[in-house]
Amino acid sequence: MEANQGDGHALRARVRDGDAVAFAELFDAYARAVYNHAFRLTGDWSAAEDVVSLTFLEAWRLRARTDPDGGSLRPWLLGIATNVTRNTRRAARRHAAALARLAPPEPVCDIAGDVAGRLDDAAYLRAVRVAVDRLRRPDREVLALCAWGGLDYAAAAEALGIPVGTVRSRLSRARARLAAELAAGRGQVKGDAPYAAGPAPAPKEGRT
Repeated sequence: MEANQGDGHALRARVRDGDAVAFAELFDAYARAVYNHAFRLTGDWSAAEDVVSLTFLEAWRLRARTDPDGGSLRPWLLGIATNVTRNTRRAARRHAAALARLAPPEPVCDIAGDVAGRLDDAAYLRAVRVAVDRLRRPDREVLALCAWGGLDYAAAAEALGIPVGTVRSRLSRARARLAAELAAGRGQVKGDAPYAAGPAPAPKEGRT
C-alpha cells in the first residue's frame, strides 16, 4: 500500500538521509508498482524483474538528489524504472549488434571418437608388432622389404640373394601367420594394415 502524503514526506526525508530501514520500506511500498510498470514497458516478466532490481539500486545511488519537499516517491521510482528500461534495451541492442559483427564460431569437433580410434589403432599396432616378432627371420625380412620397404618381388629377391619364387612364398607365409596371430586374440586384421605398421623389429636368427 502506498504511503499518504504526510508519510511520504517523512519517508522521503529518511531515504535522502540514507536510512536503510526507510529504503526497505520504500521497496515494500513500491516494488509491485515498479514491476508492473517495467512489465508494461518490456512485455517480459524476467526483464521486468531485472528492471526492478536495477531501479532500486539506482534509486539508492541517487537518493540524495530527491527533492526534500513532496509526497509519494512513486513517480520518482517510475521515472528511474523508465530510464533503466531504456538503458537496458539500448545495451541489448549494442550487444546484439556486436555479436552480429563477429565471425561465426568455428564448429567444435567432437574428438571423443577420434581419441578412441587412436587408442584402438595404437593397441592394434602393438599387437601387429608382437605378431611380427613371432615370425621366422626370413619371413620377417621379406615382409619388411615388400610390405614396409615398398620393394617388388624382383627387387626383394635381389636384395636377399634368393629366387623370386622364394620371396613370394615367404611373403605369403608371413601374411598368413600374421593374420592367424592377430585373429587368435591379439587383434583383428584390418585389410592390409599389418603390412603398413612400420619398420619391423630387429630380426631374430632362425631357419632360412
